[in-house]
Amino acid sequence: MRWIMLGLTVLGFAMAFIARTPGFLAFGLVLGFVGLFGAVFSIAADRVASSARPDTAMLTTEDLAALRARREAAAKARTPAAGPTPERRA
Repeated sequence: MRWIMLGLTVLGFAMAFIARTPGFLAFGLVLGFVGLFGAVFSIAADRVASSARPDTAMLTTEDLAALRARREAAAKARTPAAGPTPERRA
């Protein structure tokens, strides 16, 4: 897709440079800038997709709930029972 957009950009600006009428010039400029806009976003999308985590590596809502419950249980087990504290001696 990126190469198609770059091709449209080159074609549009080439048309603008060889244009003899204002309509042909406008069409070439619009084609060139739309192609350039599409090429930039296509390159950005490829860059983001190359570093993104695949959907198969993402946790489901059930997995997240189980992890949260395990974390809360571990936190409750770690806290000492509230009882009388020994007095400090000075």
